[in-house]
Amino acid sequence: MSERTASIAPTTSVPASVAAAPPASRRRAARLALRAVQVLLALFFVFASALPKLIAHPAAVETFDEMGWGSAGMYSIGLLELAGGVALLIPVLQSVSAVALSALLVGAFIVQLTAFDGQNAATPVVLIVPLAVIAWARRGHNAQLLRLARRQA
Repeated sequence: MSERTASIAPTTSVPASVAAAPPASRRRAARLALRAVQVLLALFFVFASALPKLIAHPAAVETFDEMGWGSAGMYSIGLLELAGGVALLIPVLQSVSAVALSALLVGAFIVQLTAFDGQNAATPVVLIVPLAVIAWARRGHNAQLLRLARRQA
């Protein structure tokens, strides 16, 4: 190539934040996928986990009696799961709810290891992973929640 026919590189530069950002369609797909995971987890916590405890299903009663927690523990855990499942669907509470449910699942993991010899111990660990992703992805709502709390105080 001679000097006359050499192509000239553009002189404008693209900011690194723009160049590294994924296309809008990919961001939208990721938001929708995350929202779908939130809805599925909310349904799981409300219907599959909290509801049997709150209606005193015989299997739940037996499990909590075996642990020595009785009906008070069963209803308490059921209410926490219900509140966390519903809060997963409320934008300003999503991140805090995911963290709180993760803490509850850490407790469930410990109980599974100690009271039930590790039977079903993988279930809480598997559920913590998507909750951690939700907590991280929705962390921007924490500042909004803090502003609302300060305004009420």
